[in-house]
Amino acid sequence: MRKLLLLLLLLLLSSTAVHAAPVRLFIAGDSTAAEYGPERAPQAGWGQALQSYLDPARFEVRNHAKGGRSTRSFIDEGRLDAIAAELRRGDVLLIQFGHNDAKFEDRTRYTDPDSDYPRMLMRYVQVARDKGATPVLITPVARLLYDFGSLLDTHARYTLAMQQLATREHVALIDLNDRSMRWIRALGEQGARPYFLFVPEQHKADGTHFSVAGANAVACLVLREAVQALPALQPALVRDIDCDVMGVGQGGDPARASQVVHEDTLARAQPGPHGGAGPTTAYPLFADAQGLPFVLRKRVLHKGAGIGLHPQHKDEIYYIVSGQGSYVLDGKQHDVRAGHALLTRKGSSHALQQVGEEDLVVLLAYPRN
Repeated sequence: MRKLLLLLLLLLLSSTAVHAAPVRLFIAGDSTAAEYGPERAPQAGWGQALQSYLDPARFEVRNHAKGGRSTRSFIDEGRLDAIAAELRRGDVLLIQFGHNDAKFEDRTRYTDPDSDYPRMLMRYVQVARDKGATPVLITPVARLLYDFGSLLDTHARYTLAMQQLATREHVALIDLNDRSMRWIRALGEQGARPYFLFVPEQHKADGTHFSVAGANAVACLVLREAVQALPALQPALVRDIDCDVMGVGQGGDPARASQVVHEDTLARAQPGPHGGAGPTTAYPLFADAQGLPFVLRKRVLHKGAGIGLHPQHKDEIYYIVSGQGSYVLDGKQHDVRAGHALLTRKGSSHALQQVGEEDLVVLLAYPRN
């Protein structure tokens, strides 16, 4: 009986360990992080996108961010007290303010960046520490605001004040202001607009708040930095966070620059390759790009055209974009159509023939060497 009780106790302890409660990740912030319902679509805050990146069994996001709040008004309205009532040891508190702290005309929200702002931020940090939670400061996210071709930094003094506080008090810091400015510059002024609330049909031209796409992108930027300070986040990720932007532009040799081309300028009429019958049109995409390790080609096999039987000296992929064809691989015939992907390995032989009335459009990819 004693052994049975001991076994049951061990099983209970094991079950408790396996089903440990998730770490709660609290957000204290303003409208850029807040959550919005469908009636506000497409507006979204980065805080409401955060959970989509994290396994809810490991991390549970509790978003307390509220539009229009500063470090001061968030406290005065009792919102920090509400977080403190829930916080427990092991939780995380993300703290992002600055947009509304700069509203000098509103004394209920304004904080001086050299005095009130760091003092208020320290209250959030202390609440987290008193509860055994981890505070993480986040500099205010950038606005999409250009002046004569240059992106303006509208939060410089607040960013600096938060950075200084983080250094002085040994608090983890995510410099979202810097990361988001790099991100916007990489997109460019026009390329960044779909990520913000530029919605003509709603008469909105808002470079502060995000669309759903922007909320997801900024949440990714936050987590990209957060995993450095909170390593436990890494195994909890359920989406990639490969969203870092270190610089803008390739520079150097123009032949190695990134580029956009249109196939209409590349079209070349050719007979069927490898002894194939009939006319084809070839599109040598990025044929002049130096250092590219692969070749990408589009070929249109017009009625009656084909690629003749030939041995493969390198791996090659055909993707059928549209039309129908007869594909022979190592003596076996396959009927192929749009959506089929054909992998031919080095040492095999293959041929492709257009079938029916519609052109057969094929995308080809293979190693350059």
